[in-house]
Amino acid sequence: MAFGIKRKELLEWKKKVEKGEIAFITHYWLDDRFPDAKTVTKVGCADIECLIEWGKQYDIPARYIHHKFGYPHFDLLGSRQVEILTKENLLHQLKRFNK
Repeated sequence: MAFGIKRKELLEWKKKVEKGEIAFITHYWLDDRFPDAKTVTKVGCADIECLIEWGKQYDIPARYIHHKFGYPHFDLLGSRQVEILTKENLLHQLKRFNK
């Protein structure tokens, strides 16, 4: 379940993904499989080859791409989420949920 973001943010992320851009969105997240994860960052791009290449720089295999709802994306959790958002200069996306 996703929550903590505005509809406008989600629509902007979807638009970027559809245009073939690498797009990031972070939101609160609850999933019993990952009880310690409170947030998830979705890194999406409709251009699968572009998304695969992006993942390679962080050693994320293509098999981890989720193809749900027409918005292919990787899910970033935990320390990898922090590491990658830091390298992408997007740590502010996560910090807003840790107030």
